[in-house]
Amino acid sequence: MRNRLLAERPLPQDGAERKRGTGTGRHPARSVTVNLAESPLGWLKARGLVSDRQFDAGEQLRADWERAQLAPSVTMRWDAASPGRNRAAPFAPTNPTEAQLAAKRRFEQAIDTAGPGLRDILWRIVCAGEGMRDAERALGWPARAGRLVLGFALDRLADHYRMR
Repeated sequence: MRNRLLAERPLPQDGAERKRGTGTGRHPARSVTVNLAESPLGWLKARGLVSDRQFDAGEQLRADWERAQLAPSVTMRWDAASPGRNRAAPFAPTNPTEAQLAAKRRFEQAIDTAGPGLRDILWRIVCAGEGMRDAERALGWPARAGRLVLGFALDRLADHYRMR
């Protein structure tokens, strides 16, 4: 059995009732259980809002993003400093592997193929894991425009990866 990260979240329209901890009269407090490990793209696919082809293209892009280690690091890399190193010598970062460089090249080619109007939504939803509402707000787009544009971007990405 696979472990899933589950959390209970209040539904948006129930925020005030949820803060009090109880419902009022006919409107009891409601919540929903969500899988915290599920990506925004996976959420869209589970609801039939993106096709299998679009999902696979997005997952390929995300895999290259992760293999290239392009996400910001949140902790210090303790393996970068060797114990016998001269303290006066300049810091020499560890060299990326060939696989990491190849993944970075594939990611850059794919994102360049998407083009300047589509790469932003791809990166935000697929790589950064932002929700659609947050991505639309950050890009200054009207509500519900993101899903349409993301569909175009994923189609272009699937063509780039030669997916059927």
